[in-house]
Amino acid sequence: MVRSDVDVLVIGSGIGGLCSAGLCARAGREVLVLEAHGQPGGAAHGFQRGGYHFESGPSLWSGLGCWPSSNPLTQVLRALGQTLEVIPYRSWDVLLPEGDLRIAVGHDDFMTVVRDRCGSDAALEWQRFIDVLRPIAAAADALPLLSLRPGVDGMAQLLQRGGRLLPHLAAMRHLAGAFGPLVDRHLQDPFLRHWVDLLCFLISGMPMADTNAAAMATLFGQWFEPDAHLDYPKGGSAAVVDALVRGLESHGGSLRTGATVERLRLEGQRVVGVTLTSGEQIDAEQVISNADIWTTLDLLPADALESWQRQRGATPACNGFLHLHLGFDASGLDDLPIHTVWVEDWARGIDAERNAVVMSIPSVLDPAMAPAGRHVLHAYTPASEPWSLWDGMARGSGEYQRRKQERCEVFWQVLERKIPDIRDRCELVMEGTPLTHRHFLNVHQGSYGPALSAAKGLFPGVTTPLDNLWLCGASTFPGIGIPPVAASGAMAAHAVVGKQVQNQLLRELEL
Repeated sequence: MVRSDVDVLVIGSGIGGLCSAGLCARAGREVLVLEAHGQPGGAAHGFQRGGYHFESGPSLWSGLGCWPSSNPLTQVLRALGQTLEVIPYRSWDVLLPEGDLRIAVGHDDFMTVVRDRCGSDAALEWQRFIDVLRPIAAAADALPLLSLRPGVDGMAQLLQRGGRLLPHLAAMRHLAGAFGPLVDRHLQDPFLRHWVDLLCFLISGMPMADTNAAAMATLFGQWFEPDAHLDYPKGGSAAVVDALVRGLESHGGSLRTGATVERLRLEGQRVVGVTLTSGEQIDAEQVISNADIWTTLDLLPADALESWQRQRGATPACNGFLHLHLGFDASGLDDLPIHTVWVEDWARGIDAERNAVVMSIPSVLDPAMAPAGRHVLHAYTPASEPWSLWDGMARGSGEYQRRKQERCEVFWQVLERKIPDIRDRCELVMEGTPLTHRHFLNVHQGSYGPALSAAKGLFPGVTTPLDNLWLCGASTFPGIGIPPVAASGAMAAHAVVGKQVQNQLLRELEL
């Protein structure tokens, strides 16, 4: 049996795990990241087939190509000395019950859409709503997520920032609650309410009544500035992952893929390391789990902190995903957007199964993502596919193939509205289900993550009752999405390296 030891062991190489690992390595700790999959990145990993570069998860990015930036991922990349080449763009298509629209981020462009679609009264209502959100967004910016530390010293952290927060005290009361009540107070126009509900669902996997107000106020603060734009990282989400891995390795950390953790090793209530499925044992002074909460609990002995395990194990899960990956002939398709979002029926609820589809064609902006004359596409149903339809089914069985084809038909129906002959153009087709999602990402029930309503409190933090065990990722505060998981990774790192190192980092980043 091989044994080794490190200062910090990180389980999982999602965005949160890589951020925590990189910051710990930057602080001089010996860091090892263990990834069960053959490639790092978790939901953000990329893969190649037949010359096509596919993305498995996030496709909407902002705040990557400028500094200063309020995006915690950008802040971590800067701390690690890494930069990304990005392609800015402004517009995307939405296919809604009200009609097909091309909508640009940026205040003036969206106001034009609202005025044309809903009239001047709705435009005025939207302007007043944005005016309400501006001070809330400013309050969130005044308290960067990287400045927060885990634990109970929240008031000390607020006092430490002193004068920066004083002008924002009135707005700060909105940061911890749900976004829905703000919308209910200030928006009555149906189109505007539906639009906000859609954006909340795309960000958090939950409707606006359950989505965190601080996250949405920050998004609106960024997207509705006059010069707002989105950033596509050249090379896709894999380029973001590569940058984080480079940052980790440049500071002496290391990554091992194909290394599956079988269990956490405990001495009393102290975590001392892990055992891999290969039998290898690795000792660690500190362990950070980037696995989801259910997977992390499965690594613990059943009799360890039983009440905590029961409480966290009962965390409700968001629904899962259907996926479609295509490589297809691009000839004659000159006006495709990078993104298209389709909603069938607002009355069903934005989170109803197969009621919304997100499609991304990154080769529209970055031709290197596909062979010459071809496009690459990733489409998914965001957090709306019920696990009950797939539970117990065997991947590869005839029943599975039939159901997969039936459920994924929604993608083809939407695509044919934009590209009528899309089926004939395809040279590569891959369809996926929550079972695919679980198989490759090792996530509970193929889920997007915990379905914890912001109306009922914040996500749990990165701390655990076990000594030396920390958490990060979508199961922890601030929650689901790229900026939140990057912030959670930073908070776990702060817990390991201490507040003096954190304060030095904040000074260097001028946060």
